[in-house]
Amino acid sequence: MNELEFQKIIQYEFKNINLLKNALTHSSYLNEGRAVQTGNNERLEFLGDAILDAVISDHLYRRLEHVEEGELTKLRAVIVCERSLASCGMHVGIGNYLQLGRGEENSGGRQRNSILADAMEAVIGAVYLDGGWDTVKNYVIRMLSGLIEDAVSGKLHMDYKTAIQEKLQANGEAEINYVIDKEEGPDHDKTFYANLIFQGSVIGSGSGRSKKEAEQHAAKQALERGGDIVL
Repeated sequence: MNELEFQKIIQYEFKNINLLKNALTHSSYLNEGRAVQTGNNERLEFLGDAILDAVISDHLYRRLEHVEEGELTKLRAVIVCERSLASCGMHVGIGNYLQLGRGEENSGGRQRNSILADAMEAVIGAVYLDGGWDTVKNYVIRMLSGLIEDAVSGKLHMDYKTAIQEKLQANGEAEINYVIDKEEGPDHDKTFYANLIFQGSVIGSGSGRSKKEAEQHAAKQALERGGDIVL
């Protein structure tokens, strides 16, 4: 792993290089006994996730003074979702610098969205521990500037199904099902009605001109009702 090269790419030089090493070390690497170090990026990912939410929330709150809470929440969700973070990770080539176990590497781990997004969050956590709040705030805004601008300008659209899946499965696998409740109208102009089922309960409903659109709207309602969902 070439930490010096990666630091140049992200334009941040660590005072404690071990923080960066841990941020770029997947648990599978240590599980195979391939390193002397004992740290992986899971704890840093936990920290980075919280810091990322806080930084983006602070930025949107200050920048969009007249935007209501609900819209701010949607903007934040589309910026910090797994897909967006993975895209950012691909842009800086973080997959090339990860330490992965052989099994994870052979199964395409260096390109897997979940691994790339987790590593990006771990690096954010590492930057915070290394440089403090102001440093990590500037780092996050700089790294995600393109995503932020696209979200604010309406160019970055929410994949509600992916977003709700990430939320519901944050603590492990959970069964999520979409059920088409009914169809109305003639074949050339149908309206579909979908329910999102989680743990045996309907947590979102939506309609659309296609089954996929109806499912997206059901997922959107579930996200908007997030506080009412018992995980």
